[in-house]
Amino acid sequence: MPHVHMIRHGKPASTWGDADEDPGLDDAGRAQARAAAEALLALPDGLRPTQVVSSPLRRCRETAAPTAEALGVDLVIDPRVGEIPTPSAETLDTRPGWLRAAFGGLWREIKGDLDYDQWRRSVAAAVAEYPGAAVFSHYVAINAAVSTALEDDRVMGFRPDHTSITRFEIIDGRLMLVEKGAEAATQVL
Repeated sequence: MPHVHMIRHGKPASTWGDADEDPGLDDAGRAQARAAAEALLALPDGLRPTQVVSSPLRRCRETAAPTAEALGVDLVIDPRVGEIPTPSAETLDTRPGWLRAAFGGLWREIKGDLDYDQWRRSVAAAVAEYPGAAVFSHYVAINAAVSTALEDDRVMGFRPDHTSITRFEIIDGRLMLVEKGAEAATQVL
């Protein structure tokens, strides 16, 4: 059965609301990226990734790099597995509040410039296009793929920790959740 892994990026050097809109990893995040690569490479044949895909954001690219290097493959950048688009009315200062409100609801209830229920389905469809891959992505995008696979309309049904590895099988072009990765001890806020 074709499979795909989604990995949340490592701990970034800054978080929402900080001046850097595209932070890289801090020291802990770099160590997490190396540990994720080791865990993925230790998987048995048939589950070990054969390609590496990343969100275009720096924290994901930096988390994905050790895995791509160890596998000897090029890193594929796919914006479809990137961070949830923020409505144009939101600013760096107001984004955290918008996200907090979205986390407590359903995909179809998120207010903004686009159909967020369709966005979550497009994330899952993009991930399903990469059988055998390790896809490095974000908290909300991983929730989008999990909720689509489970046919669960809640925005946040899972709190993936930094570099947690969630595994899906791909059946008839759709994601089927096999195993959620490790969950964070605290909620993202």
